[in-house]
Amino acid sequence: MAVIFWVEDQSHWINKFSSVLESTHFDQIPDAQSSSISQSNSRSTSQSHPQPNTLIVSRFAEAAKQRIAQLPKDQPPHIAILDARMNGNDQAGFSVSQALNKKWPQLPIIYLSEYSGTQIEADAFEQASTQDFIAKHQRNVEAVLCWRIKAILRQQNMGNEIATTSSSEEAIISGPLTIDLITWDVYWRKIKLMNPANPKRPLAPMPRKILRYLVECSPRPITTLQMAECLDADPERFSYANYRQHIKTLRHAFEFAEGKQGHFISHCKNGQAIATFGDQGAYCWIPPNE
Repeated sequence: MAVIFWVEDQSHWINKFSSVLESTHFDQIPDAQSSSISQSNSRSTSQSHPQPNTLIVSRFAEAAKQRIAQLPKDQPPHIAILDARMNGNDQAGFSVSQALNKKWPQLPIIYLSEYSGTQIEADAFEQASTQDFIAKHQRNVEAVLCWRIKAILRQQNMGNEIATTSSSEEAIISGPLTIDLITWDVYWRKIKLMNPANPKRPLAPMPRKILRYLVECSPRPITTLQMAECLDADPERFSYANYRQHIKTLRHAFEFAEGKQGHFISHCKNGQAIATFGDQGAYCWIPPNE
């Protein structure tokens, strides 16, 4: 059972989404963040008849911030859903986001708003640490919202897992590296890799795909031509310069995740991590020695 902190100022939206949010089974809830509310309810319920999710709903930003202050710090909700513009105030949702981040820095936050495609959405990503921004006026929006919540909770759970060494249909794990094969997110020491040119944005798909093939073929190197085949790319367009640029992006993404201390780049120069192989325009993944 999930505990969802929800701030929405319009009653018709609350009526529209309440039922589906209460009844949807979000099966990727991080165990470490289970609240006492969900734990107490689950004790009296069989697994075949799960309790509905708990919605903590506020209609005003100030009321939401008061509720945040009252909730125990060690019992965070699993996810927060915020409206951005409430009661004529463009900053209302952002003020709630700041209060949530201050109390629970790891809490995933998404916006459900009528202002998708506006400066409000841009500000949500750049100022309010949101994981997603969902437009209310779209087809099948109830299902879209639940899909996004499931994906975010799964990412949260993946980031909380302690990596060992394994591979499955859902993830590839190589030491402290985890590649989620469902969301395509990459985690290094439980930190999600982001775009080094804009750390507020995810790492682009192509570098992530290249990393996957390098890890799957480890310790064998992959040349430019071989990588083009893996990617099903035109060999005449996927040149060594393209390959090298994606490798550079990956290396800097890892470096950024480590706090720009130079450790990851040093591993690469010493023939580990994402290492250059010979003079054939090839690279390989060698798990670095801890």
